[in-house]
Amino acid sequence: MNYIKHLTGFYDKIADDNRLSSTHVSLYLALFQFWNANRFDNPVSISRGEVMKLSKIGSYRTYYKCMHELDAFGYLKYEPSHNPLKGSQVNMYNFDTTGVQAVHHSCGKSDTSSVQVVHPSLNNIKHINNKTFKTEKKSDQDFKNKIPPEKENVIQFFKTEKSSELEANKFFNYFESNGWKVGGRTKMKN
Repeated sequence: MNYIKHLTGFYDKIADDNRLSSTHVSLYLALFQFWNANRFDNPVSISRGEVMKLSKIGSYRTYYKCMHELDAFGYLKYEPSHNPLKGSQVNMYNFDTTGVQAVHHSCGKSDTSSVQVVHPSLNNIKHINNKTFKTEKKSDQDFKNKIPPEKENVIQFFKTEKSSELEANKFFNYFESNGWKVGGRTKMKN
């Protein structure tokens, strides 16, 4: 899951959706954070209190109204538990513009999950493992395991892989912002 592409797709979708307010967007982003913490695995178990706190929604009525509307408008699938000891379930839909939605029907009940098209992705670190960044000043070997790489070398690498400069910038900015860690924890090695 490439969360930058997902959020870009989400913002593209809401740009022309006049049904949404800033409260809907705030709630969605809070739910997205829970999904992120769940490693983008569906469904996500949520606690109303935690989601309300993170989304800065102070009214139960507003929370439930926005949650049901996000469900009705096709941004997520909300399954309330009605049990104070069990969290509600939310299935987040994938708005990555390179992915596709899949809706599976079984026993008359719809189960919505997100499916990615198989392709080399910016989040697929193996795609760049053991590749070298080319430069005129230093030998290729100098850049084989250099983390963090220079931005110009990343752009050059993406161009040699027939990808765009925009994708190279997204890749570089993502890993620059998280300290060059894979999965948010492990330091990138090469």
